[in-house]
Amino acid sequence: MQVAHKIELKPNNKQKTYFTKACGTARFVYNWGLAEWNRRYEESLQLPDECREKISGMSLKKVFNAIKREQFPWTAEVTKYAAQQPFLDLQEAYGRFFKRQGGRPKFKKKGKSHESFYVGGDQLRIRAKKIHVPNLGLVRLKENPRFEGKINSAVFSKTAEKWFVSIQFEVKEDKREMPLKDRSVGVDIGLESMAVTSDGHRFESPMPLKKYLRRLARQQRVLSKKLMAAKVDGRKIFESKNFQKQRMKSAKTHYKVSCIRKDTLHKLTSFLANNYTGIAIEDLNVKGMVKNHNLARAIQDVSFGEFRRQLTYKTLWRGTNLVVVDRFFPSSKTCSQCREVKDAMPLTARMFECECGFKANRDYNASSNQ
Repeated sequence: MQVAHKIELKPNNKQKTYFTKACGTARFVYNWGLAEWNRRYEESLQLPDECREKISGMSLKKVFNAIKREQFPWTAEVTKYAAQQPFLDLQEAYGRFFKRQGGRPKFKKKGKSHESFYVGGDQLRIRAKKIHVPNLGLVRLKENPRFEGKINSAVFSKTAEKWFVSIQFEVKEDKREMPLKDRSVGVDIGLESMAVTSDGHRFESPMPLKKYLRRLARQQRVLSKKLMAAKVDGRKIFESKNFQKQRMKSAKTHYKVSCIRKDTLHKLTSFLANNYTGIAIEDLNVKGMVKNHNLARAIQDVSFGEFRRQLTYKTLWRGTNLVVVDRFFPSSKTCSQCREVKDAMPLTARMFECECGFKANRDYNASSNQ
């Protein structure tokens, strides 16, 4: 199976300049391919159906390779993948659009889009806490990769003035011996407690967004005032250095929130995958749940979808059996002792009480029914 490890880099100024050039090349090539795709599509509308040419990312890539040495020689200053992978990304974006799985591809704007570029595994080497980047040399890593195996690819990206590399490895199934044999557990995910297991474990969510919400609101207010002060005659917005500094403060706070959330989820999912041979979770309709505007922020702060994604690949890697219970199964309304199903169980009722005399926390009762 394929797994990825995202590691922070420690580049010097020369290496930061190279990364910025590579990201700019990837963004330019993507925008060039998108503009050419749109132009060819508009021209094909004037032709009969039998004369229309099929447009694809690979066909645009051949056209770009034929003219890049004369018109865009600066693209050779960075890795070749910076001018190749964007066409595959564009093809994938249009594929999702045609399948109605996403919107129409849009142009990437400098300073607004996420800065990143792709490098194939044939040009990557890792040695002594360093990674070799083509046309650049060795770049220091903050930690060694935790996986061993064939390197398939890597994506270099920038977040809040920090550079990262996500290295994709091809690894075998983890054959570590489970501490306990044939031990199964049901897990109920919620907002009051992030997860409650049927054997009594309770995991609280740090709610990082809720914790830093006031700080983010204050930083956004300051950022908005600096943007308004930078307007020239109400026509053009000039982003001053103070505006850039304030935007970076806000970006670093958002990055800190995401790190806290990911750290909590990784610890929880690793505990479950390493200590149980069978895990049962509920198939939650997260897309429908976030339509409740009173709970949408709290639901996304816990990140139910990311929890299931991590648990899915970790159980597959460990060889653990993961069972996803049908979303219409009334786990919260069913008594885990006598199996009687209640007519209603509102969210305000935090304790489950049954006529048979059983009384327990509603989350614990639901996890026992998984």
